[in-house]
Order: sequence, then structure tokens, then C-alpha cells
Amino acid sequence: MTRLNNKTAIVTGGASGIGRATTLRFVQEGAAVAIWDINEEKGEAFAAELRAQGHRVQFFRVNTSDLQAVTEAAEAVQAAFGSIHILINNAGITRDASFKKMTPEQWHAVIDVNLTGVFNCTKAVYPFMETQQYGRIVTASSVVGLYGNFGQTNYAATKAGVIAMTKVWAREFGRKGITANAVAPGFIHTEMMDTIPEKVLDGMREKAPAGRLGTPEEVAHVYVFLASDEAAFINGAVISVDGGLTL
Repeated sequence: MTRLNNKTAIVTGGASGIGRATTLRFVQEGAAVAIWDINEEKGEAFAAELRAQGHRVQFFRVNTSDLQAVTEAAEAVQAAFGSIHILINNAGITRDASFKKMTPEQWHAVIDVNLTGVFNCTKAVYPFMETQQYGRIVTASSVVGLYGNFGQTNYAATKAGVIAMTKVWAREFGRKGITANAVAPGFIHTEMMDTIPEKVLDGMREKAPAGRLGTPEEVAHVYVFLASDEAAFINGAVISVDGGLTL
């Protein structure tokens, strides 16, 4: 499979969970991948594993909330690979609490990574895409950004915010050959789910008509499609990957 042959992609949060699955799918489709993550140990090990399989992969330790660091990393990717065609804004964190109990620190931590981080990464990568008149920007939202969720004022705000930014970028970037789309996952079984009691997981499964949790690979498949030339006329869309959860 070579839907992304001769393309270079940046995957933020690419060392674990959905980001890891996305990185793996991208190299399988022929892309060179720059993994951006703050977990240096995981990121370096994963990149080395993929290089040993013959894939073009480099790891960069990047805090997406730091614009200077992100800008320097984008320049390093351009220098290393010669181009940047795809940006997968996947990195994100949670700091859940009811509104009454949520602290300013919890609010700002999530805003800094999930919203400002997406702005920073797109800001740093856009000039390269504009120059080549080609780009695919895909950003992780969430069903929480569409419908809200108890105890996630900060997270929901960021995930709704990236949808709004995506729609603006679709309008602004479209004539430059750059598309911007968002993906809104539902309950996905990542490593973070391993600490959740089985009873709670059962409740999540029951809420979705599909009767199960999604897999990181199922989200990665959608990232691949939106990053490919097959999706060239899809712009400003929000695609839910939730097993029918929000019906």
C-alpha cells in the first residue's frame, strides 16, 4: 500500500496510543514520518524499531505548547526530509474535574497543549505547505467537542475550538492547495483506558451501537484517508469515529 508514497508527515503525540498507530499506518503507506512527542524514551525506541524495518522515521522531542520549540522542530523536519506534506495534530492531554472543582492550572494545562499546541504546530508548518502549494492538516477533535461531557470543561473547550479553527483554515488555505479537516473519536481503547475499571468500560461499550470500544488503528485509518490524495476534495469536514455513539 502506497497511498502516501513520497510524502512526509509530522505526527504529534506519535509515540503512543492513536499517534503510535497512526505513525505505523503512515509508514506502511509509504510516508516518511517525523514523530513529535515529549516522551523521549518511547519516541526514540519506536523510531528505532521502525527504522530497523526499513522505514524513514525520525523522533523529535517537542513540547507543542512552546512555539519556538515547534518552529525549530518544523525547520529540522524540513531540513531532514526536504518537505512537509502532512501534519497530524494528534497530541492532547486531559485534566478532568467538574467545573466547580477545576483549577486555573488544570484549565491552562489543557488549553496550552490541546488548543494552543495545535495553533503552534500549524503556524510552524504552514509556510512550508504554502511554498509547495500542497498540504494536508488533520486535527484530533473528539465527540466531547461536539456534544460536551461532564467534568471536561477544559477538554471540551479545546476540542470544540480545534473544530472552529479547522473550518477557518479550510477557508483560508484551500486556494493554496492545503486542506484542513478534523476527526472526532469516541471511546477508543488506548493505554489510558487500562486504568479504568471494567465496569466503567462496560458502560462505555453499551453506549455505542457498535457495542464496543474503538481501536487506535480505526482512527489511524481515517487519518490516512484524509492525508491522502483520495481526500483532495474533502475540506473543513469533521468525521466522527465513534461506533455510532452520538446518534
